[in-house]
Amino acid sequence: MTIRTILVDDEPLAIQGLQLRLQPHEDVEIIETCLNGREAIRAIKTHKPDLVFLDIQMPGFDGFSVIQGLMEVEPPLFVFVTAYQDHAIRAFEAQAVDYLLKPVDEQRLAATLDRVRQRLAEKKGHEEAGRLKEVLAEVAPDAVETLADSADDAPAANRFEKLINIKDRGKIFRVDVDTIERIDAAGDYMCIYTGDNTLILRETMKDLEKRLDPRRFQRVHRSTIVNLDLVKQVKPHTNGECFLVLDSGAQVKVSRSYREVVARFVH
Repeated sequence: MTIRTILVDDEPLAIQGLQLRLQPHEDVEIIETCLNGREAIRAIKTHKPDLVFLDIQMPGFDGFSVIQGLMEVEPPLFVFVTAYQDHAIRAFEAQAVDYLLKPVDEQRLAATLDRVRQRLAEKKGHEEAGRLKEVLAEVAPDAVETLADSADDAPAANRFEKLINIKDRGKIFRVDVDTIERIDAAGDYMCIYTGDNTLILRETMKDLEKRLDPRRFQRVHRSTIVNLDLVKQVKPHTNGECFLVLDSGAQVKVSRSYREVVARFVH
């Protein structure tokens, strides 16, 4: 699969440097370069690229303005490239695939492109599934209903987060959800516990739940979510309550109103 790519930066030398770093990646095809935001919007609407490397600080239309100018079309994937770390949070809020600091590190760029390939493969898979359903609707409408029922019974894991970006202590941590053991709520803040770290995320429990696969992450208390894959023991307690013992040794109390979560462990 060729990744049709546009580079946007008001500094020609920055574009040249990124072109050189992208040369070893044979599946990346640079189809256009732009020196300002207005050029970028026109080029993206015209060429419909898969990927755009986008500088943030540019005269006139900055990188965020470019994204706003594309709201009426299907956007490509974006990777922000900038000399300033201050914009990282806004970049991730804009659903960027990644955020690269200048000068771009080659290993960091390679990791970013791996994420881009994964995103594009998932998107292609959804498109092919859609075309298949269109064909089935013509030749076997009963099969379409069966597929729809299956989709309702088993939500696609691809729609849930695989990485969560957390700003904590002035740094941005990219946390693999597989490593999250439990999450405790404290008002509008979440304490995210991984195997060897504890991070603070400013977000409500309700919003965070929507981002996590419910087949793995379940609320076991009004203020606690647990990764069920990391539960190694269930300890009965009084009044119909119990404790879940996690891989780290931590114990989490399950209230009676959430005891159906425990049922899968005791059958």
